[in-house]
Amino acid sequence: MSAFPTRIVCLTEEPTEVLYALGEQARIVGISGFTVRPPQARREKPRVSAFTSAKLDAILALQPDLAIGFSDMQADIAQALIRAGVEVWISNHRSIEQTLGYVRRLGALVGAPARADAYAEELEAGLRDIAQAAARLPRRPRVYFEEWDAPPISAIRWVSELIEVAGGDDIFPQRASASLARQRIVEDPMDVVRANPDIIIGSWCGKKFRPEQVAARPGWDAIAAVRDGAIHEIKSPLILQPGPAALTDGVRALHRIVAAWATR
Repeated sequence: MSAFPTRIVCLTEEPTEVLYALGEQARIVGISGFTVRPPQARREKPRVSAFTSAKLDAILALQPDLAIGFSDMQADIAQALIRAGVEVWISNHRSIEQTLGYVRRLGALVGAPARADAYAEELEAGLRDIAQAAARLPRRPRVYFEEWDAPPISAIRWVSELIEVAGGDDIFPQRASASLARQRIVEDPMDVVRANPDIIIGSWCGKKFRPEQVAARPGWDAIAAVRDGAIHEIKSPLILQPGPAALTDGVRALHRIVAAWATR
């Protein structure tokens, strides 16, 4: 018997991306249906879960020795798998630092701690490069990031931190520190008007962002970002999963938007 799990079901996207990056993809026997990174994962692995639901029978048929998920949102899935005798690891990393720690813990869990350390250091180096480039920009924009529209939900912690790395300032940093999505609901949309962001970025989890709908909200024509047409989308797979995607392509997308505004 192996000392490390050999049949892993990934209930979210980030463990799949990390395990592929570490060369440990042979251990994966099932993935989330939302997985898009790396592209070959969708071709090679059966999709057995969404985010808040899963095909329990299909997962059990794969005979996993570990299932990996994320946050309280997957508590029901985790409970069902535990009751069925499956070992489950639910992580709850919310910040850049915690995400880098997650990479290292996952690497250790599959017997690849050295490769995981090296990969985490590579991700850190990329973030430092972005931060150094951002420090050279002539000005910093105020940024409103919206991960859902009905109700409006502002940036989660790692996104707020990545906005700062990219050269901007999140208009709602106090909301970003909240652990639950409902604590990030913008109850009064006029709070955004009063904050007057220079840039609005939408990443409506799992559905197409509609900048024209944002611009048409009552009173929002007074916002600098709306007036100047600085409303942008970053696709949710790049930024809304706390893993390598956000720390690489996600932060680079943020930086491109910020740099274009700061140097115009």
